[in-house]
Amino acid sequence: MKYTLIFIFSFLSSTIYSQSINTELKARLDSILVLDQAPRALMDPNISDELKTKYLGKLGLTEDEYDKNKWGIVIKYDSINLKRVEKIINEYGYPGKSLVGEPTNRAVWYVIQHSDKIAKYLPIIKEAGEKGEIPMTSVAMMEDRFLMESGKEQVYGTQVWGGDITDEKTGKKKREYIVWPIKNPKNINEIRKSAGFKKTIEEYALDLDVEYKIYTLEQVKLMFDKFKN
Repeated sequence: MKYTLIFIFSFLSSTIYSQSINTELKARLDSILVLDQAPRALMDPNISDELKTKYLGKLGLTEDEYDKNKWGIVIKYDSINLKRVEKIINEYGYPGKSLVGEPTNRAVWYVIQHSDKIAKYLPIIKEAGEKGEIPMTSVAMMEDRFLMESGKEQVYGTQVWGGDITDEKTGKKKREYIVWPIKNPKNINEIRKSAGFKKTIEEYALDLDVEYKIYTLEQVKLMFDKFKN
């Protein structure tokens, strides 16, 4: 009897789940997610041959075709995906966990994060996070990117900046990567934890091969060539 009840409960749970998930929309978003991630994953020098073959197949490209136009391919699919997700948002609002399940609920987030439309859609992303439709860590990352691109201090320390620095004595340029200035560096790890991040800012930076140092916006503007011109 016990096993029968467990089976019935599992069956009913599965049925309810399948009824609540929009499978057609989920399939569309899964396809979009692949087209967002595959061109970027192929840039990883440590990608396995198996994954490389899989992603090239998804893109319908040979390795040589991809290597000749990596960023052009990324830009192409970013543009296509943005048009598709904007239509989806107009029809459904943010397609979150309750509508398309996980990890499909992050598909639209990825596309917006890689676009120039963050300012437009950040309020919708925040609302989705508050409702539990996407992780608050995703909301935090988008908010940080928006702040960085606006020339402001980030809140959660998720964004890394890279740019050229010219040695004033030798005139030689070098590429430097830093964690973009943080609004409250003293309490950053508590702030990160409150948003759901598991790693400290120091651990996070190390994962990205960046040494964590505290910088102000003024220091960054004096350091990097981009801000001197």
